[in-house]
Amino acid sequence: MADKTLTVLKPKDYASDQDVRWCPGCGDYAILNQVRKVAAKMGLKREKTVFVSGIGCAARFPYYMNTYGFHSIHGRAPAIATGVKLANPELDVWVVGGDGDMLSIGGNHLIHMLRRNVNLKLMLFNNRIYGLTKGQYSPTSEVGKKTKSSPMGSLDCPINPISIALAAEAGFVARGIDVDKDLPNVLERAAKHKGASFVEIYQDCNVFNHKAYAHATDKDTKEDNLLRLEHGKPMIFGKDRDKGIRLNGHRLEVVELKNGITEDDLLFHDETDEGLAFMLSRMRFPEFPEPVGVFHVYEDRCYEELLSQQVEQAIEKRGRGRLEDLLNAGDTYTISETDAQHGLHE
Repeated sequence: MADKTLTVLKPKDYASDQDVRWCPGCGDYAILNQVRKVAAKMGLKREKTVFVSGIGCAARFPYYMNTYGFHSIHGRAPAIATGVKLANPELDVWVVGGDGDMLSIGGNHLIHMLRRNVNLKLMLFNNRIYGLTKGQYSPTSEVGKKTKSSPMGSLDCPINPISIALAAEAGFVARGIDVDKDLPNVLERAAKHKGASFVEIYQDCNVFNHKAYAHATDKDTKEDNLLRLEHGKPMIFGKDRDKGIRLNGHRLEVVELKNGITEDDLLFHDETDEGLAFMLSRMRFPEFPEPVGVFHVYEDRCYEELLSQQVEQAIEKRGRGRLEDLLNAGDTYTISETDAQHGLHE
């Protein structure tokens, strides 16, 4: 009698036999380890899990996961992942890319993947720099950023990934940090969500943009600079939990919990409120603490479900059809041997 005992996988079981070749100290290592832990905790089947990437440092990710993977081309990972999911909806498909890959040449594909609500899990590693090509400014680099491609400082207004995802009406929008304790919880929720999941991950490039997020990772100051979002709870932050976010008219403001100001005066986070989520997405350090966690969640029919339903309706109405009939449909004609010879002489 066959042994039907289920094998419980551990994080190391999701590690491939490839040497991890990121720069020592790169934030990608931390993200990779957390993804493996989440995969093990959720019991993701390796033979039914696919990681699709584009081009860049983050794009090496599929090589390091003991699952199926596809290292695609620059900016097209969302489009290719969409094709994978439509061809086999039973697969768990993850998309991995950096801020340059996803928000520059791939920005269009990202938006349409999210608006279609394809059931994909997208992780955007945002280090605010082009790392693989040696330190040019990226779509998320701050104004004034001096790099090899902007020696006098970047003039471009940086893209806000969370705002873009919300505008595209992604079903799940969140932010995490490569070395933060809450990243596994965010990734697990993204994995469980049915529909397009978007997770921006602040990631340190210790070679070309080291400590770009020092305000959010330094153990002595980060709790004063981060707002940890919790559904249904007041927006309190600070190492001593003595500050909060309040709505003053139509604008958010930072207040201290003193002089009669209590938790009841603060905003309470509501993951179902898209307007609130967009306001939170505009909060930027140092004027505000930067929100981390889940900004917005809603569920709707997934694109692959709707497409499958449409195909079944077409089959019911017109029959299953044959490829031969399709190739011979419409106006056709036959070229005789004489016609072919005449054409060659022409």
